Amino acid sequence: MDLLLIGGVSGSGKSVALAALEDSGYHTINNLPTSMLAGAVADLARSGHDRVAIVLDVKTAPGLPNLPGALDAARSAGWTVRYLYLDAKTDTLVKRFSETRRRHPFSSGERTLTEAIEHERALLAPTRELGFAFDTSDLSAAALRGWIKDFIAVDPSKLTILLESFGFKHGVPLDADLVFDVRCLPNPHYEPALSPLTGRDAAVVEFLEALPEVERMYRDIYHFVASWLPDYARDNRNYLTVAIGCTGGRHRSVYLVERLAKAFAGRYQVLVRHREP
Repeated sequence: MDLLLIGGVSGSGKSVALAALEDSGYHTINNLPTSMLAGAVADLARSGHDRVAIVLDVKTAPGLPNLPGALDAARSAGWTVRYLYLDAKTDTLVKRFSETRRRHPFSSGERTLTEAIEHERALLAPTRELGFAFDTSDLSAAALRGWIKDFIAVDPSKLTILLESFGFKHGVPLDADLVFDVRCLPNPHYEPALSPLTGRDAAVVEFLEALPEVERMYRDIYHFVASWLPDYARDNRNYLTVAIGCTGGRHRSVYLVERLAKAFAGRYQVLVRHREP
């Protein structure tokens, strides 16, 4: 029985994620208080539902104080439980709330929108480490739906590596566990024929693979990650996000992510995300 719980800050895309899960065959529930989770899960099991996705209500019990116990109880009842924490940068959340004209759940006469966002993030911070954190700041709704479908396809009992490329000029991803800066490598952007391409294109790959410093960077990152993965697995981590950044996030970081994904795919479950291209 597969139970996927979704938490995180308001405006981060939880409703979009829930809709994607419903399209994938999950029975979905929106805004369920954690105090009602155990009873709801038991009722769903009795009614024959074996794939359930629930967005947790962060307003009724601010900070989700009962979440660790609820996760343990669901696992003891025979459910395979995953907790997905969605996050986004504050300026992105301000823009989303302004565009939709929705009221933030923690807004009040004493808090501005930005203060409400930061207040909620602080309340939820302890729950971030209970599952897999994912930054939706630069994702469209369609891209988030696609990523959610990739996420549920992997085996939750095995370690999954998310390899993510990004551009430093757009900010470091909030969900990164390890960040590698490859801006010191020669930049294909300054080659007129290569500038409009990405690190997945053959011409860019050929350009980068001819450079000894690129090969050295690849090997250093590969050996660092490979040597520490067993320790992350022993720490009961199910997910590890490795972010690789260059200036614009289109050439060097994309190339290295693609190459690392091929190297690790034979031994681990690998998800790939290119934030900028």
